[in-house]
Amino acid sequence: MTSNQLAASATAADAALVGELLGRYLIALDDEELDDAWARSLFTEDAVVTFPMSRHAGCAGLAGWHRASLAAFTRTQHLGSPPVVTVEGDRAVFRANVLTTHVHHPGGDRPPLFRAGTLASGAARRTPAGWRMDALSFEVLFTEGEPPPPRRP
Repeated sequence: MTSNQLAASATAADAALVGELLGRYLIALDDEELDDAWARSLFTEDAVVTFPMSRHAGCAGLAGWHRASLAAFTRTQHLGSPPVVTVEGDRAVFRANVLTTHVHHPGGDRPPLFRAGTLASGAARRTPAGWRMDALSFEVLFTEGEPPPPRRP
């Protein structure tokens, strides 16, 4: 194998690892316990996650912030496209489409489902523990139904 082929193979392997971070993140939102270990397995200590309605900086408290956001719903399902990943050394950027379905708690005056199509984008860097996301944001492209009422501080 030539040095160019080895470099391309290493870059492809890194891109797959970065893409897997987003996949693990989306699946966890729907069916896993979101705790500090979960956050550290996906994010750097200085990570910034931005939703359309709020933002969180730092790995500390990130799991609780996600749990509070998800508490507005009975269930969720996050479906992501394969991410497009560009790796340059120990840094990477990615983008993917995400379709989400949120099931409202019963008994309210809202339709049962709230759906959103979003563009997820982010960045990751290689750390001693492996690749971790240091930025993740979601841009809403469309919605169907009604979002939950705003959270009270």
